[in-house]
Amino acid sequence: MAFNIDRFARDSVAVNWEDLDLEVFSHDPLPAESLRTLRYMCDVEYHTVCYLRDMLVTPSRGEGEVNAFMTMWNREEFWHGEALAHVLELHGITVSYDELKAKRVKLGWRDRIAPVKQAFLSNVVGKDFVAVHMIWGAVNEWTAAAAYKRLAALEGHPSLAVLLKRIAAQEARHVAFYATQARTRLEGNPKAQKLARLALSTAWRPVGSGIATDEEVTHVMGHLFGGAEGRKEIRAIDSHIAKLPGMDGLTIVADSLDSRGIAA
Repeated sequence: MAFNIDRFARDSVAVNWEDLDLEVFSHDPLPAESLRTLRYMCDVEYHTVCYLRDMLVTPSRGEGEVNAFMTMWNREEFWHGEALAHVLELHGITVSYDELKAKRVKLGWRDRIAPVKQAFLSNVVGKDFVAVHMIWGAVNEWTAAAAYKRLAALEGHPSLAVLLKRIAAQEARHVAFYATQARTRLEGNPKAQKLARLALSTAWRPVGSGIATDEEVTHVMGHLFGGAEGRKEIRAIDSHIAKLPGMDGLTIVADSLDSRGIAA
């Protein structure tokens, strides 16, 4: 089924949490490891604007549907960050914009030259870069949706689970766009398939790897996807990736966990 970008843009809304009883955290707080994971997720959501910035200097900016999607996508991701920041605030953890800015500044020259590097490489590749962008986005959104659903299952807190599932539902719509676009752009295009496979197999890392320390990334991946149930989710993501044109046999998400020593 084709992704209806007009419907997506029309129906896009900020995730809501005002109807949920989250004040219960004042006497029944989340455990430290879950708060650590939530903080990581919150930072990732708030940094979405940097990913958008880097994409706007690539050939993707010339694609009408992609532009429309990215505008709504960035808005929805911002509100995911706001929702998670609210939960953290109820635990006495304040996520301030100054702190987020400081994290970006700490990235130094890597962050400053990222748009330049992205512009140069993507425009050398040309329009086939858009296919790479789309499959990369699909992988990231598959992992994000799975992460929210896993945390909801691990905690079992009724109100938190509802919030996380609402966020995961929006992430699932993002997956639908990226995966549909990726399939269309990769189908019958060996060059794009080779570029996408090369990019994923050599450069893909878990979402947040560029802004968090390796220790934090390993904690979050282990917390959410360690053990039998976590690996079941990872195998499902790799299976989705492998079904896209030219991606058969790729196991990049499982490989990433293996490289970090996260037990199945």
